[in-house]
Amino acid sequence: GGQERFGKWVTGPGKEEAPMKGNTGVLSRLGFLVIVWMLVSACQHGPPDATGHAVDARSDRPGGRESWPEELRIGYQKSSLLLFVKAQGRLERQLEAHGVAVRWFEFPSGPALLEALNGGKIDFGYAGGAPAVLAQAAPGSQMVYVAYEPEVKRAIVVPRHSAIRDAGDLKGKRVAFVKGSSAHYTLLSALETVGLSLADIQPVYLQPSDARTAFERGDVDAWVIWDPYLAAAEEEAGARILVDANTLPRQYGFVLGRRDYVQRYPRIVDVLVQELNAVHRQVQSDPKRAAAQLSA
Repeated sequence: GGQERFGKWVTGPGKEEAPMKGNTGVLSRLGFLVIVWMLVSACQHGPPDATGHAVDARSDRPGGRESWPEELRIGYQKSSLLLFVKAQGRLERQLEAHGVAVRWFEFPSGPALLEALNGGKIDFGYAGGAPAVLAQAAPGSQMVYVAYEPEVKRAIVVPRHSAIRDAGDLKGKRVAFVKGSSAHYTLLSALETVGLSLADIQPVYLQPSDARTAFERGDVDAWVIWDPYLAAAEEEAGARILVDANTLPRQYGFVLGRRDYVQRYPRIVDVLVQELNAVHRQVQSDPKRAAAQLSA
């Protein structure tokens, strides 16, 4: 159904239950790291403002709180609320009054987006929890936490008539996924529940479009993917859900910002998060329409 494909948008730590559930080995440790990361990030960048996200509270930074940049560059994936923000155009209209031009850059997966963000090619972006946490924690990272949401629907799929019936049957099989993505973490989680690891399968590292082709040709036995690619695979490519990520430890998606940009222009963060919240309310009120837009 459409409703479970979208989680509640949360604009800072402490607004909902802790990210991740479960208590198994590496999974619970990663969940703990997510919580610590968000709390530390909030402390480093000042107390949450009225909308709940962490903002640098100093008044002596260059430009002052009322300054606005010439442009805002946003990286998005088709699986995030930023897609709806882009489609509605309200963000552009709000920022136009302050002389800010909004530019959008689409990425096929989180790791590629995070690389661009850390390299200063974009100012904000959305990525799945595991790659976002690992990238932000890397030495020399220029990224800071802005907001989080439970991720959209993810799953491991197999061809409809495949003899693979559970995660244990993946042993020795060819499984396609984006390396370092939320799908990577989903696969590790599923394998761990049946006592397997990545060494027990044949990983095939592919971006979503290439993975879809390989899946349809029968070049891989399973595919780990997220919406809207998941919904399209079910409807168009004869995919059957083998493991629904809703049965695994929860993963959160994150909006991250470029550190110096966030500190210099906190009003941009205010506007962006407020727009994300507004779009979230619309998505929740009509999830079927939102699912159709994701799959378009």
